[in-house]
Amino acid sequence: MSKFGVLVMGPAGAGKTTFCNAIIQQLQNTRRSCFYVNLDPAAETFSYEPDLDIRELITLEDVMEELELGPNGGLIYCFEFLLQNLDFLTQALDPLSEEYLIIFDMPGQIELYTHIPLIPSLVQFLSRAGPLNINLCAAYLLESTFVVDKAKFFAGTLSAMSAMLMMEMPHINILSKMDQAREIMSRKEFRRFANVDVQSLQDDEEIEDETTATDPSSRGAVLSGNSFKRLNRAVAQLIDDFSMVSFLQLDVQDEDSVAAVLSHIDDAIQFHEAQEPREPHDEQDVNWEDAD
Repeated sequence: MSKFGVLVMGPAGAGKTTFCNAIIQQLQNTRRSCFYVNLDPAAETFSYEPDLDIRELITLEDVMEELELGPNGGLIYCFEFLLQNLDFLTQALDPLSEEYLIIFDMPGQIELYTHIPLIPSLVQFLSRAGPLNINLCAAYLLESTFVVDKAKFFAGTLSAMSAMLMMEMPHINILSKMDQAREIMSRKEFRRFANVDVQSLQDDEEIEDETTATDPSSRGAVLSGNSFKRLNRAVAQLIDDFSMVSFLQLDVQDEDSVAAVLSHIDDAIQFHEAQEPREPHDEQDVNWEDAD
């Protein structure tokens, strides 16, 4: 019997825990079951108490104090320790039925997703290739206010693409904090970033370059920034060549926005395909029994 889950990942401050809270609320509103797993050993407060918390096994604070490690080294040690004690996950997750959506709230250390093989090893254990047989997808959050700076946006997109290649699992990219982004630019402007319209973004830079080049007082700045812009264009071309990164737009204050993202997650993990169809009279029978 398959289980279903989503790994909520992304850089620190992208709104991962807030997104988890919004998904849990949406599931409760639609009377769906969920199981909330906190895998961030540095987390402190939650709106919804986790059903399983890595801090019951190990905490970043204890690791830093006892082993005299910094935050990054401490997080890596915590996940190495988790991989040595996978029974901690198995005992809690194995009894769950296919009716549950398991939500994994991940830490914000980007190295864990991009070039250190710890999270990929954990994914192998959790996924259909491992003993827990969970249909998993990744939800990678990037803060939407990054679109103010194209270089930051391209860097964030590259990190999302790197995580996609490392995880080798269904992957959904999300631009979070859309309520803040709407104050910065119009919907039409923002669409180019949601669909990663690289050519359009490069055209904007070329227009800016031509405008600046006509001003003699700014030509020194143009020359000093040429190398940086060439790097941006090379990165943008790499993103365009892969043609595999696009973003959903998320506003956790908007119930429809949260429901739309949850629908994409369900499609990625094939949740509805595994549910038994119910006949109309079955539901009526339940209602009559409730009435009695």
